[in-house]
Amino acid sequence: MTGGRGDPALLDRLVGDGLGWLDGARASFRLPPDVTTDADPNTTLKPLGELAELTELTRTAHPRREIRERAAALFAFAWQETGEGELFAELIRGEPRATYPVELYGIFAQAGLRHAAVEELLVTTTGLRGWRVAREDHTRTLGVLNAERRIGLPRHAAADAEFAHTGLGLLPEPWTLDRKAAYGVTHDVFHLTDWGRARRRLPAAHAGYLRLWLPAWLECWLEEQLWDLVGELLAVTACLPDAPYDAAAWQRLAAAQTSDGAVPETGTAARSADPAETFLACYHSTLVTVFAGTLARIAATEAADGPAAAGRPPFESEAAP
Repeated sequence: MTGGRGDPALLDRLVGDGLGWLDGARASFRLPPDVTTDADPNTTLKPLGELAELTELTRTAHPRREIRERAAALFAFAWQETGEGELFAELIRGEPRATYPVELYGIFAQAGLRHAAVEELLVTTTGLRGWRVAREDHTRTLGVLNAERRIGLPRHAAADAEFAHTGLGLLPEPWTLDRKAAYGVTHDVFHLTDWGRARRRLPAAHAGYLRLWLPAWLECWLEEQLWDLVGELLAVTACLPDAPYDAAAWQRLAAAQTSDGAVPETGTAARSADPAETFLACYHSTLVTVFAGTLARIAATEAADGPAAAGRPPFESEAAP
């Protein structure tokens, strides 16, 4: 891997084309009337939340204005689909101990989109004794802590202590990493660094571990053509100090992108006759590609011209979560 200068033309094409496909898929992101009752959250709330999470960085930080504007339109669409936050109030009333409404609301709150009833409810629900019960999934707990920070709520646990018990925090033997563990490692990084906005929160020892082993992991998942995980690993790479750039991996990911901008989750982009199946097979990997491409593009611009040239304030510089 080389330094963070990257290939701006390739990265901009990946991000721009991916946003174009996502824009055309808006109907598939729309929430059904029964979203708070009988609908499957994995095919309704989850995609919309991921749309918001993974386009927000692009709308605020991508160096190119037209790309920021397209991402901003998708982020605004996601907020509108929540009834400008009313959805979260309904979810919290129905499941006061559930963490997912807080996690979903967090990215909107951080962007300045807030709902008074949600804010009032969260003060109560996140103060419940049941909210402070230890969770077995330390990676997920990191995500909850990051959401609390975004919203401005007291954090119910120490982020550094939780990180120490995650898959990445334990610095596992690198050859033991299977697909599930690899996704856990990427999300440890995303939650700890606020999805790349605070890269220096990643401890030096863990950054060094990732820099050493990411090329081998990338090669494994590139061989399997698991583009979704490849995109997440490239996003993690862009979160490291000096953001090393793996030109060959980016070129292979770009080759997997179809002419309409979609990136299949795995393999080649064989399209189903059912648009819903095509959407589920491509939406997350396309979002991840947009997100990773944005992080790499910011790093390339900073490497060439410094943080101010990216058209945004520098990333946070604090070392501790």
